[in-house]
Amino acid sequence: MHRRTVFPIALLRVVAVVGANAIIGNLQQVVAVKAENFVCSTVFSPNESMVPMDTVLKQLVKVQISDIEDNPLEFTSIHFISENSRLATVYDVIDGHEFDSDRKWQGNITINLRFMGEAHIRTELLNSLTNITKTCRNILKLTIIRKPRAIDYVFTGSVALLVSLLYIIFGAALDLTILRTLLRRPVGPTIGFLSQFLFMPLLSYGIGYLIFPNSVDMQLGLFFTGVSPSGGASNMWAVILGGNINLSILMTTLSNFAAFGMMPLWIFTLGSMIFARGNMRVPYENITMFAISLIVPLAIGLAIQKFSPRITRILMRLLKPASSCLILFIVIFAIITNLYLFELFSWQIVLGGLLLPWLGYILAWLLAKLLHQNAVDSLTIAIETGIQNTGIAIFLLRFSLSPPQDDLTTVIPVSVAIMTPFPLLGIYLYKKFATRSFKDNLSDDINPSIQDASG
Repeated sequence: MHRRTVFPIALLRVVAVVGANAIIGNLQQVVAVKAENFVCSTVFSPNESMVPMDTVLKQLVKVQISDIEDNPLEFTSIHFISENSRLATVYDVIDGHEFDSDRKWQGNITINLRFMGEAHIRTELLNSLTNITKTCRNILKLTIIRKPRAIDYVFTGSVALLVSLLYIIFGAALDLTILRTLLRRPVGPTIGFLSQFLFMPLLSYGIGYLIFPNSVDMQLGLFFTGVSPSGGASNMWAVILGGNINLSILMTTLSNFAAFGMMPLWIFTLGSMIFARGNMRVPYENITMFAISLIVPLAIGLAIQKFSPRITRILMRLLKPASSCLILFIVIFAIITNLYLFELFSWQIVLGGLLLPWLGYILAWLLAKLLHQNAVDSLTIAIETGIQNTGIAIFLLRFSLSPPQDDLTTVIPVSVAIMTPFPLLGIYLYKKFATRSFKDNLSDDINPSIQDASG
């Protein structure tokens, strides 16, 4: 092609490209300016719902876009955003051409409800040309709960029944003579009381505040566990580790008896601060009913002790196995019934479940040694302090809170129950290993002596 022809064509191409870029640039600037005037309003019908998890929700939505300058919608799309995709997800996208002439759209969106909790769905308006995103007014608030199941009622009812039976046994096993004798010089029980109802509530409050600063549910679960009395498994571990079983039973009994006053005291004082942070009402009536429901079986046990020595002896023999079975039943049944709990497990929950009992062991042992208690009693006091009655904590949480908080908070006492035995198991294995090593060394020392004597 002749040079005189090529040059004008090239010049025209340059002019066309520059002109197109200029036009696009101007259009982007215009759209960007107009995008600032976008007003997007969303109406969810209804705007608050309580819905079961593992279901699909068809939600009616009305969206309206108003723009004084009549901004075109071909570059516009509406996206529905879940603020926590672990709880709920929405994949619907509404293109601008789906809006009517009044710039309105109405229809259903599909929400997949994945897990329990408070889920919020908001609407965002996206301009694909300028990549400007604006959040529409109003959100959808969803309270996602578990579907009621027959096994849940069986679990709650069986725990309530077993806890009541255990307190009848506690009342029957309470030896008032030994109690009066030990209370004449109550150094050990006093240390145990201070450790149980001063250290543990403060520890649970502090650990919860530090580890779960943004989760009031988890703070509450840890605090309810910390204010619970000593668990019945402490008597079993006191026997296994060579502790003072009489002191252990006395401390367990006193702890559970004192819990009638100390649990409401802590919950209505320090616990009310946690409720206030979560805008939750302190369930005074439920907690009062819970305390009364434990006093009644304890009184029945005391009456049996007074009027039927034969039944009392039977119940006393059942104290340790019943306590152990209750702990195992609650932990195993809670895990089987509520496998969803493990979806909630995180390093914070594991750490919280670890720190509460382990720090309880350490602080109670240090206080006992500081007050000149012997090694056996110090170990017993540490065991009694660190082992919480997680069954009572679970029952109280389920009884006091409404869905989904009652389910979400249960993960904390379950975590505590799982992490509690590890230090005690370590001490047991160490003692077994040390004893076996001592016997082996003793046998090695004796055999040469026997051979020398025979030679």
